[in-house]
Parts: sequence; structure tokens; C-alpha cells
Amino acid sequence: MARIVMKFGGTSVADLDRIRSVAARAKRAREAGDQVAVVVSAMAGVTNQLAGWCQALSPLHDAREYDAVVATGEQVTAGLLAIALQEMGVESRSWQGWQVPIRTDGQHGKARIEAIEAAELIRRMELGHIPVVTGFQGIGPDHRVTTLGRGGSDTSAVALAAAVRADRCDIYTDVDGVYTTDPRIVAKARKLAKIAYEEMLELASAGAKVLHTRSVALAMKQRVRVQVLSSFEDLPGTLVVDEDEIVEKQLVSGIAYSRDEAKITIRRVPDRPGIAAAIFGPLAAKGVNVDMIVQNLGADGTTDLTFTVGKADLPRAQAALAEVCPGIGCKEISTDDEVAKISVVGVGMRSHAGVANTMFRTLAEKGINIQVISTSEIKVSVLIAAEYTELAVRALHTAYGLDAA
Repeated sequence: MARIVMKFGGTSVADLDRIRSVAARAKRAREAGDQVAVVVSAMAGVTNQLAGWCQALSPLHDAREYDAVVATGEQVTAGLLAIALQEMGVESRSWQGWQVPIRTDGQHGKARIEAIEAAELIRRMELGHIPVVTGFQGIGPDHRVTTLGRGGSDTSAVALAAAVRADRCDIYTDVDGVYTTDPRIVAKARKLAKIAYEEMLELASAGAKVLHTRSVALAMKQRVRVQVLSSFEDLPGTLVVDEDEIVEKQLVSGIAYSRDEAKITIRRVPDRPGIAAAIFGPLAAKGVNVDMIVQNLGADGTTDLTFTVGKADLPRAQAALAEVCPGIGCKEISTDDEVAKISVVGVGMRSHAGVANTMFRTLAEKGINIQVISTSEIKVSVLIAAEYTELAVRALHTAYGLDAA
């Protein structure tokens, strides 16, 4: 017997038939002897509709009331799923975030989970009941509903799995696992049986859409085994686990890409201490995350700084730099939002040389110019022109021997 938290995203609960299907899947797991809790998202499209209504009434709406509105999407799904389970003869109750309670900080719209009081959920699971918990939400220190922001339901599920000491957290979605790259671009992409937390975290941060970075980071911290699998097919999924569970480590596990990038270059900045802080400090103050950074020193005592930001953050970044640059003496600011970041990820890089060289050589053979390079212990990322995204992903997938036979 295992204790499992099952999480279902918006497409998995998009209508009543799919909710019945989710209920049947949860019932089968319980009948197999497992203790089960379910975490649900809002039905597909509902959160966007609720957020749109808030925006239409007031572009500068109160974040506390925004949370009160958008959290209702999960409340509806949880109640409907509990009704479906009851109709199938299963003891079930829905639980909103504040009822568990899932305690968060007070950052409305992007709250972070601080504690979950799970004793009652565990008691009911041990009795054979199936609690249905709303994802994406909790209760803040002011006793108001909070929402967790992007990836919130996955994060809720992983946190709940840790709190109830689950053997596994199953994330059901519209894909059947984690692939070596996007199967829509590379037909020969392979589904991975297992992937290490660190690899999944790097792939998620580099653009892979299967899991959100917050949920993976929490799973790695709490050592929660996560399985990604399809809501619509009974197929084995991909386990996200500790590196020690993977016997045969691949040199490269996956290729990720992101078109959500913009490049900024500041030219002929005086090369003196404090300049970087003067540039990146105001960007941080405006909530702009900077990713790849490269600096080129000139012979005339100046330097060029190139870095990337999210495409949506580009207007805010430009506004911040327009205020800063006159004071530090930079000569020119140029931007380019027609770029893409391509990343090669694998824990095998720690013990093998030549991974970056293979990447650079492969792109050169395809005539693709590299604009920016960044690395970590298990990742190499490059910035290229967006028009070459698919060509680069396919070429690298083949170069690293990832194509399915």
C-alpha cells in the first residue's frame, strides 16, 4: 500500500466527463489499496476568465480581492470532483486551502507556502476517504485567501505530498511524461523513464513547460518523488527523483528552448567598479529578472554589457535603463526580442568533457551564430536568432544521440 497525492490540471478537469474520469482513476487507486488525496486546478480557461474580469473592472485592482475571485475556480472543481466520487460510492470531501489549512506568507498573487497542517487529511486517508484539495491557494497571516501564482497547483500538490508523507506525487497533465525535447519539434524525441531533480529544474527554468520550476525546487528540497503522466492514456510516466535512483546516467538528458527572451546591449559603459550594480540594481527594483550576462571589454576604457530578460519584462527594463544610463555615461542601448535560448541539460556533464564543444560545433555546422553563452554545472545555454530555434533543437538532439531508434 502506498500513500499518493494525485494532481490534475485544468485540461484534465475541463468538463464533467473529464471530472468523472478523474474520479474513476482516483477510485481505482484506492481500490488497489493505496491511500489517496487529490489536488485540482480550475477547469481549463476559468482562471483566465476570472482574472480578466478583475482586469476589466480595474487595471490596478486590489490584489487581495483578485485572490478572492480567482481562487473560486479551484473551489468549483474540488466540489464537483467530491460529488463525482460520492456518486461512485467513495467517501470524499472537498477542502479549500484555508480549511486544511495551507498557510502562506502575505504576498497576494504570488504567495509562498510556509506550513501545512495535514493531520486531519492523513486521518481521513487512513480511513479510506479521498480528500479533494484546491490547488493554487492558501491562507495568509491576515486570514485572507492567497494564491500562489504561476505553477501554483503543482506546487500545492508537491507541498501537500511532503506534508502527508506521501510515497509519490503524481502530476496528471496533457502529456504522458518528460521527453528529451519537445515532440512537436523533434518527432524522434524519447520519453524518459526517470530524470533527476536537478535536470528537471534546469529544463523547467530553460523553457520546458511540463513542470513549473517552483514545484520542482520544492520536490528536490523535500525529496518528494514526482511522477508526470497523462490524464487521458494509461501509460507509464516519467519519475522525477534523486540522482542516486538513476543507475545509468545519460551525458545529456534533454534539450530545452525558450522563445520568451529579449536581449539588451548597453554599449561603451565606463569600465569602473560599481557600474554593474548601478545597472542591475534598478532592474531588480522593478522586478525584472536578468538571465544570461556577457561583458566585452574595449581598449578605450569602456565595456559593452549584454544580458537577457523575459520578453514581457522588456518595456520595464527599457524604462529603468533610460533613467540610469545618463548618470553612468553609457553611449547606446539596443534591444532585440527576436532571439531564443537553447539549453543542453544533463547530470552526466559533471564527469564528461566536450559537451559544450559538441554544441558549438553542431550549431556552427548549421550556420547558426551564437550571441550569448551561459553555463552551470549541468547545463549549457546559448542565445541565437529565433528563426533558427527548430533547426538548432533538431540538430542538437541528433548530435547528442537522443533520437529514438
